[in-house]
Amino acid sequence: MNAPWKPGSVNGRDPFAAFVCDDDALDMLRPVAEEMGWPTDKCHKGGLRNAVQTLSVSASPNILLVDLSESGDPLNDINSLAEVCEPGTIVVAMGQVNDVRLYRDLIVSGLQDYLLKPFSPEQLRDVLAQAQAVINAPKPEDLQAEKPHVSTAVIGTRGGVGASTISTSLAWLLSQDRERLTALLDLDVHFGTGALALDLEPGRGLTDAIDNPSRIDGLFIERAMIKANEKLSLLSAEAPINSPMMTDGTAFFQLQEEFRAAFDCTVIDLPRDMLINYPHLLGDVNATVIVTELTLASARDCIRLLSWLKTHAAQSKVYVVANKVQSNNLEIGRQDFENSIERKIDIMIPYDPKTAAQAAKLGQALVEAGKSSKASAKIVDLTQLILGSVNDGAEDSEVSDNKSFLGKLGDLKSLLPSKKVKEDAPEA
Repeated sequence: MNAPWKPGSVNGRDPFAAFVCDDDALDMLRPVAEEMGWPTDKCHKGGLRNAVQTLSVSASPNILLVDLSESGDPLNDINSLAEVCEPGTIVVAMGQVNDVRLYRDLIVSGLQDYLLKPFSPEQLRDVLAQAQAVINAPKPEDLQAEKPHVSTAVIGTRGGVGASTISTSLAWLLSQDRERLTALLDLDVHFGTGALALDLEPGRGLTDAIDNPSRIDGLFIERAMIKANEKLSLLSAEAPINSPMMTDGTAFFQLQEEFRAAFDCTVIDLPRDMLINYPHLLGDVNATVIVTELTLASARDCIRLLSWLKTHAAQSKVYVVANKVQSNNLEIGRQDFENSIERKIDIMIPYDPKTAAQAAKLGQALVEAGKSSKASAKIVDLTQLILGSVNDGAEDSEVSDNKSFLGKLGDLKSLLPSKKVKEDAPEA
């Protein structure tokens, strides 16, 4: 009777039905049922046997109240009732036998509760209210289907490596392909391109949040964020250059808290210099994407970022993404780059200026403008890694402390090709 609830099982079924043996109980029940919003004509005269006969030819209700007063073998009769009740029905019994063992056996058999006669209207009301609460509570399937919030920060090692392009593409894929409510937070308050890339007006939402952190709540989020599509919302700014950002970072923390409550996923386009003043920004981030190019400067800063993340965001799963990778004319080859940062590059995104230009002209994310491009396919792979980071758990950063930073920098210098090597020489 109290079988696992199945989606759709409530639809088309009566909310309540009762089968009681005596007029006193019936008279007490009807006003209580009316208070609960249930039809009183579903309160029938007759006990458990009448209930079995009726439900054998009709659908069982969501909540069923049965009287065991006339039953010679309550446990056996309850089993007969179970055979005609549909899964999901909440059964409450009443009776005159005051026996703890009977009560326990009835509960084990699937009953929600057992009312001992005589009882008061308040006792009856409380038991039925509890049964109603069980009906309305989150069901096991719902809890299993609920997805944990996925928060991702995207950081570029240098300006122009394409971190904003990756951010907008990740947010678009999470909202469109994965159908998850997604928030894109562009924290470059003065020069952010999140809105520009999606052909949107940035609005004043982010600057208002920074100026008045106390205003940040669910209603503020709903009004301040700009809709990019049905499941993707953006919060960004285009603050005047002569208006410095004056904040202790409280607004950013509160925004992330509200995003966790309102969205399935958060993507943060995070300028690297914000890590200096607001290290708490990555305190609850599940995944951090470091976007880099295969250059000497990017290798140096990738090492520094990996070291910083190991200390300040140990819980976050870190992915290194090499962007705008060309087949030749590389300043540093992949293997040498990986040796210098002492870990593997997770994703290599090929250089695709044609798709990038088309995306800019259309005001679309790169993965939307070039759905069949190789670059888009790699960002799709990155999306899968990020979604898996919640289940995989954070791993320790693979940055080794065996060498000093200056030592690593010395190694990087040695990676530069000799002047005798032709500039167009392909990677070994």
